[in-house]
Amino acid sequence: MTNNGGVAADQLRAFIERIERLEEEKKAISDDIKDIYAEAKGNGYDTKAMRQVVRLRKQDANERQEMEALLDLYLHALGMAGTSA
Repeated sequence: MTNNGGVAADQLRAFIERIERLEEEKKAISDDIKDIYAEAKGNGYDTKAMRQVVRLRKQDANERQEMEALLDLYLHALGMAGTSA
């Protein structure tokens, strides 16, 4: 390993290259997700609603219930309860 000013250059280069590979993979996955949403939209699905469903599925049941209760409280406070928000 080369040591320039206290930095192990080979190890640093390896870290940077690993990060770059993962960033490329992340971009490819992001593009794949966009393609799936485009396909769903082409089949008549509402992608905004689908994104919301994906977000909700990431939450555990308690977290989702708390968020729904808070949203309901806010809608009532603004006089928007019972309407489509």
